[in-house]
Amino acid sequence: MGNPLSTIRIDAAGMQALVLRVRLALARVGAPACVAAALCVAGVAAWAWLLPQRAAQARLMAQPLPTPASLLAQQPAVAPPSANQNLADFYATLGEKRHAEQQVRMLFDLAAKSGLALNQGEYKSSYDKASRVSTYQVTLPVKGGYQPLWQFAMQGLRDMPFAALDEVSFRRETIAEPVVEARLRFTFYLKDAP
Repeated sequence: MGNPLSTIRIDAAGMQALVLRVRLALARVGAPACVAAALCVAGVAAWAWLLPQRAAQARLMAQPLPTPASLLAQQPAVAPPSANQNLADFYATLGEKRHAEQQVRMLFDLAAKSGLALNQGEYKSSYDKASRVSTYQVTLPVKGGYQPLWQFAMQGLRDMPFAALDEVSFRRETIAEPVVEARLRFTFYLKDAP
Protein backbone atom coordinates (compact mmCIF):
# COMPACT_ATOMS: atom_id res chain seq x y z
CA MET A 1 0.00 0.00 0.00
CA GLY A 2 1.10 3.46 -0.69
CA ASN A 3 1.53 6.32 1.65
CA PRO A 4 -1.86 7.95 2.57
CA LEU A 5 -0.30 11.41 2.34
CA SER A 6 0.67 10.87 -1.26
CA THR A 7 -2.92 9.82 -2.06
CA ILE A 8 -4.23 13.01 -0.51
CA ARG A 9 -1.74 15.05 -2.50
CA ILE A 10 -2.82 13.34 -5.68
CA ASP A 11 -6.45 13.99 -4.82
CA ALA A 12 -5.67 17.59 -3.98
CA ALA A 13 -3.75 17.96 -7.23
CA GLY A 14 -6.62 16.30 -9.11
CA MET A 15 -9.09 18.67 -7.44
CA GLN A 16 -7.02 21.69 -8.39
CA ALA A 17 -6.89 20.43 -11.96
CA LEU A 18 -10.68 19.94 -11.97
CA VAL A 19 -11.27 23.46 -10.62
CA LEU A 20 -8.94 24.85 -13.26
CA ARG A 21 -10.80 22.96 -16.03
CA VAL A 22 -14.17 24.27 -14.76
CA ARG A 23 -12.88 27.85 -14.66
CA LEU A 24 -11.50 27.56 -18.20
CA ALA A 25 -14.77 26.05 -19.44
CA LEU A 26 -16.79 28.85 -17.81
CA ALA A 27 -14.50 31.46 -19.32
CA ARG A 28 -14.96 29.84 -22.76
CA VAL A 29 -18.75 29.62 -22.47
CA GLY A 30 -19.26 33.16 -21.16
CA ALA A 31 -21.37 34.84 -18.48
CA PRO A 32 -24.78 34.69 -20.27
CA ALA A 33 -24.55 30.92 -20.65
CA CYS A 34 -23.56 30.55 -16.96
CA VAL A 35 -26.56 32.63 -15.89
CA ALA A 36 -28.83 30.54 -18.14
CA ALA A 37 -27.49 27.32 -16.66
CA ALA A 38 -28.00 28.64 -13.11
CA LEU A 39 -31.59 29.63 -13.97
CA CYS A 40 -32.24 26.17 -15.41
CA VAL A 41 -30.94 24.53 -12.22
CA ALA A 42 -33.13 26.86 -10.10
CA GLY A 43 -36.16 26.04 -12.28
CA VAL A 44 -35.63 22.30 -11.89
CA ALA A 45 -35.27 22.71 -8.12
CA ALA A 46 -38.49 24.79 -7.91
CA TRP A 47 -40.35 22.25 -10.05
CA ALA A 48 -39.12 19.40 -7.83
CA TRP A 49 -40.35 21.30 -4.75
CA LEU A 50 -43.75 22.30 -6.21
CA LEU A 51 -44.65 18.90 -7.63
CA PRO A 52 -45.42 17.28 -4.24
CA GLN A 53 -47.29 20.44 -3.16
CA ARG A 54 -49.48 20.26 -6.24
CA ALA A 55 -50.15 16.56 -5.72
CA ALA A 56 -51.28 17.24 -2.13
CA GLN A 57 -53.56 20.02 -3.34
CA ALA A 58 -55.03 17.74 -6.01
CA ARG A 59 -55.78 15.07 -3.36
CA LEU A 60 -57.49 17.70 -1.21
CA MET A 61 -59.57 19.01 -4.12
CA ALA A 62 -60.60 15.46 -5.04
CA GLN A 63 -62.34 14.95 -1.69
CA PRO A 64 -66.12 15.32 -1.91
CA LEU A 65 -67.73 18.39 -0.39
CA PRO A 66 -69.84 17.81 2.71
CA THR A 67 -73.58 17.76 2.16
CA PRO A 68 -75.94 19.86 4.27
CA ALA A 69 -77.22 16.66 5.89
CA SER A 70 -73.70 15.62 6.94
CA LEU A 71 -73.05 19.08 8.38
CA LEU A 72 -76.26 18.92 10.40
CA ALA A 73 -75.39 15.43 11.61
CA GLN A 74 -72.05 16.72 12.96
CA GLN A 75 -73.66 19.49 15.03
CA PRO A 76 -75.12 18.56 18.38
CA ALA A 77 -78.87 19.00 18.55
CA VAL A 78 -79.68 22.12 20.56
CA ALA A 79 -83.24 22.97 21.26
CA PRO A 80 -84.14 26.50 20.19
CA PRO A 81 -85.07 28.81 23.05
CA SER A 82 -88.73 29.05 23.87
CA ALA A 83 -90.77 32.17 23.15
CA ASN A 84 -90.82 32.97 26.86
CA GLN A 85 -87.02 32.66 27.03
CA ASN A 86 -86.64 34.96 24.00
CA LEU A 87 -88.95 37.50 25.60
CA ALA A 88 -87.06 37.30 28.91
CA ASP A 89 -83.75 37.78 27.08
CA PHE A 90 -85.19 40.79 25.22
CA TYR A 91 -86.32 42.52 28.43
CA ALA A 92 -83.03 41.67 30.16
CA THR A 93 -81.12 43.50 27.40
CA LEU A 94 -83.12 46.73 27.71
CA GLY A 95 -81.68 49.69 29.54
CA GLU A 96 -83.43 51.35 32.46
CA LYS A 97 -85.53 54.42 31.82
CA ARG A 98 -84.38 56.14 35.00
CA HIS A 99 -80.77 56.14 33.68
CA ALA A 100 -81.55 57.76 30.29
CA GLU A 101 -79.78 61.01 31.19
CA GLN A 102 -76.66 59.11 32.28
CA GLN A 103 -76.64 57.26 28.98
CA VAL A 104 -76.85 60.55 27.07
CA ARG A 105 -74.00 61.87 29.20
CA MET A 106 -72.04 58.74 28.29
CA LEU A 107 -72.47 59.61 24.59
CA PHE A 108 -71.19 63.14 25.22
CA ASP A 109 -68.18 61.71 27.11
CA LEU A 110 -67.45 59.24 24.29
CA ALA A 111 -67.62 62.08 21.76
CA ALA A 112 -65.15 64.15 23.79
CA LYS A 113 -62.86 61.11 24.17
CA SER A 114 -62.95 60.61 20.40
CA GLY A 115 -61.97 64.25 19.82
CA LEU A 116 -65.32 65.28 18.36
CA ALA A 117 -67.07 68.60 18.84
CA LEU A 118 -70.52 68.03 20.31
CA ASN A 119 -72.31 70.97 21.91
CA GLN A 120 -75.95 70.02 22.00
CA GLY A 121 -78.42 67.29 21.19
CA GLU A 122 -82.11 66.84 20.46
CA TYR A 123 -84.11 64.41 22.58
CA LYS A 124 -87.48 62.78 22.10
CA SER A 125 -89.08 60.09 24.26
CA SER A 126 -92.06 57.83 23.63
CA TYR A 127 -93.74 54.78 25.16
CA ASP A 128 -95.26 51.70 23.51
CA LYS A 129 -98.06 50.29 25.71
CA ALA A 130 -98.22 46.94 23.90
CA SER A 131 -94.55 46.06 24.47
CA ARG A 132 -94.13 48.15 27.65
CA VAL A 133 -90.94 49.60 26.16
CA SER A 134 -89.91 53.25 26.25
CA THR A 135 -87.78 54.73 23.50
CA TYR A 136 -85.50 57.71 23.87
CA GLN A 137 -84.25 59.20 20.60
CA VAL A 138 -81.07 61.25 20.78
CA THR A 139 -79.96 63.24 17.71
CA LEU A 140 -76.40 64.51 17.94
CA PRO A 141 -74.78 67.01 15.55
CA VAL A 142 -71.03 66.32 15.78
CA LYS A 143 -67.93 67.62 13.99
CA GLY A 144 -64.63 65.84 13.54
CA GLY A 145 -62.70 63.40 11.42
CA TYR A 146 -64.42 60.57 9.58
CA GLN A 147 -62.60 57.79 11.49
CA PRO A 148 -63.26 59.25 14.97
CA LEU A 149 -66.95 59.62 14.05
CA TRP A 150 -67.26 55.92 13.28
CA GLN A 151 -65.23 54.97 16.35
CA PHE A 152 -67.57 57.07 18.47
CA ALA A 153 -70.68 55.46 16.96
CA MET A 154 -69.36 51.90 17.32
CA GLN A 155 -68.13 52.50 20.87
CA GLY A 156 -71.54 53.87 21.82
CA LEU A 157 -73.23 50.74 20.49
CA ARG A 158 -70.73 48.50 22.31
CA ASP A 159 -71.19 50.31 25.62
CA MET A 160 -74.99 50.40 25.35
CA PRO A 161 -76.34 47.15 23.87
CA PHE A 162 -79.89 48.49 24.18
CA ALA A 163 -79.13 51.34 21.75
CA ALA A 164 -79.62 51.39 18.00
CA LEU A 165 -77.95 53.71 15.51
CA ASP A 166 -80.91 54.70 13.35
CA GLU A 167 -79.43 57.38 11.12
CA VAL A 168 -76.06 58.76 10.10
CA SER A 169 -75.63 61.65 7.69
CA PHE A 170 -72.43 63.42 6.68
CA ARG A 171 -71.71 66.82 5.22
CA ARG A 172 -68.47 68.50 4.13
CA GLU A 173 -67.87 72.03 2.88
CA THR A 174 -65.22 70.92 0.36
CA ILE A 175 -63.80 67.58 -0.63
CA ALA A 176 -60.41 68.44 0.87
CA GLU A 177 -61.91 69.51 4.22
CA PRO A 178 -60.70 67.12 6.96
CA VAL A 179 -63.56 68.04 9.30
CA VAL A 180 -66.86 66.31 8.67
CA GLU A 181 -70.18 67.52 10.03
CA ALA A 182 -72.32 64.53 10.94
CA ARG A 183 -75.72 63.95 12.40
CA LEU A 184 -76.18 60.70 14.33
CA ARG A 185 -79.50 59.50 15.69
CA PHE A 186 -79.43 56.89 18.44
CA THR A 187 -82.53 55.26 19.92
CA PHE A 188 -82.36 53.81 23.42
CA TYR A 189 -84.81 51.00 24.18
CA LEU A 190 -85.65 51.24 27.85
CA LYS A 191 -87.76 49.54 30.48
CA ASP A 192 -89.17 50.87 33.71
CA ALA A 193 -87.19 50.06 36.82
CA PRO A 194 -88.13 46.65 38.26
